[in-house]
Amino acid sequence: MAFNLPDYWVWDFWFAQDGDLTHLYYLHAPKSLGNPDLRHRNARIGHATSKDLVSWQDHGRIFDAGAAGTFDGSATWTGSVVRDDAGLWRMFYTGSRFLAPDTFANVETVGQAMSEDLYTWTKQPGPVCSADPHLYETLGTSSWPEEAWRDPWVFRGADGLWHMLITGRGKQGDEPDRGVMGHATSPDLDTWTVQPALSAAGSGFAHLEVFQVVEIDGQNHIVFCCDAAKLCGSRAGQTGGVWTMPVEAMPSEVDFKKARLLVPEALYAGRIAFGAHGQPLLLAFNNVTRDGQFSGGISDPLPLSIDADGYLVVKG
Repeated sequence: MAFNLPDYWVWDFWFAQDGDLTHLYYLHAPKSLGNPDLRHRNARIGHATSKDLVSWQDHGRIFDAGAAGTFDGSATWTGSVVRDDAGLWRMFYTGSRFLAPDTFANVETVGQAMSEDLYTWTKQPGPVCSADPHLYETLGTSSWPEEAWRDPWVFRGADGLWHMLITGRGKQGDEPDRGVMGHATSPDLDTWTVQPALSAAGSGFAHLEVFQVVEIDGQNHIVFCCDAAKLCGSRAGQTGGVWTMPVEAMPSEVDFKKARLLVPEALYAGRIAFGAHGQPLLLAFNNVTRDGQFSGGISDPLPLSIDADGYLVVKG
């Protein structure tokens, strides 16, 4: 596999490109915990670099979780990186705060860290963005065990604003079919305003995780993930994994009923990167083995193409 650490579970990840060097930021937790299900409560963000998306140099953890009781006091989860107008790198990441050691209940919010070189990061006071209870489901308002507000994907729109796509849950609809694409905007990457969701509940996903929007040959595509256990409504009982669909210029309303499976959930949290000659490549983490055990580690790149319907597919 492309990236693996023998003493750590490795799963969700995201990229930043600086010249010909790809910076990988990844979630990891020590295997000494014993039970891989405990990794989520103990996740930290690591950093590695590569020039070919196959051979990686690891640089270790970039920062720790916050003090107990703070917005990222339990764990630091998935995010994205952009460069601002002054040339400073901004990382937006998920802060997780579990309410007790014996419960799944946790509150997720978005934090920010800054770097001049993509190696040394300084966390900023946070959170910078939280679920608005007037617009989104929050902890305790349904049977869902968490306040979902995670996996921020940040980009600049044609309107000049910065936009953040977020894993959220709608206030309305049949449970658990309330997964939506949350949305927030900012003029400067510092002050964020939560907006109504860009999708409706009822698309068959209890949550839509790890968004990425990428342009390939002039067409925007969105990539996200949802495993079989969180498929519901019309999708209940189907195979989960990494999903995709072509979309209009973002931000725009998205109908996730049109999403198609890109790869099944043996691979998860897929991200698209581009090879040396501009070819789109899918990387994902190795999820579960055939005997149902969590594996971890990031896959080798898989080449992608566009099918006759305009959807991304894995070549061959």
